[in-house]
Amino acid sequence: MLTCRNIHKSYGDLQVLKGVDLEITKGEIVSIAGSSGAGKSTLLHILGTLDTADGGEISLNNKRIDTLRGRQLAKFRNTHIGFVFQFHHLLPEFNALENVCIPGWIAGRKKKEVSDRAVQLLKTLNLGHRLDNKPQQLSGGEQQRVAVARALINNPEIVFADEPTGNLDSTNARELHELFLHLRTQFNQTFLIVTHNEELAQISDRVIHMKDGKIVGE
Repeated sequence: MLTCRNIHKSYGDLQVLKGVDLEITKGEIVSIAGSSGAGKSTLLHILGTLDTADGGEISLNNKRIDTLRGRQLAKFRNTHIGFVFQFHHLLPEFNALENVCIPGWIAGRKKKEVSDRAVQLLKTLNLGHRLDNKPQQLSGGEQQRVAVARALINNPEIVFADEPTGNLDSTNARELHELFLHLRTQFNQTFLIVTHNEELAQISDRVIHMKDGKIVGE
């Protein structure tokens, strides 16, 4: 479903990615592991179109996405890709339901359709009683589940997660691991996860190991 070929990225004289090839199949949970500076997050951001490569090709469902620019790129990202980060990036002035709805509203979908989908997702994530709560009224684990619901609102082909448990205690981290497995089972959702969390890596279908800007094994 997602393929990349010969991805290179440098920042000045620093080579961060040195010819990365990767394939991900629909419904897979794939983790990327490696020490700090290995290029994990840079690769994730490039595959998620948040950053651009210096060279190489990226395709999602046989559509070249590395060539997209401007509004075309923004629209594609909004409707086909979901993101979960270490820090939740919820908007403090909006409640949980509104935070989840925002990508759907940006996509121009009908307000009721988006709201109904958001309520369904939040109930699935055991947050049906938190719809009207603002982020500061939620625990860290609850905020991260709202962020997961937001990532899923537009039915993305793939969700990119960058250290999603990095800001959570062990109990909430374990619950998030179980949630990813549940979402894969229920929705056949695909995940690509950058993580230092060994437990999260071990629940994945595959663990990709990176070192010095290259994939060195699975």
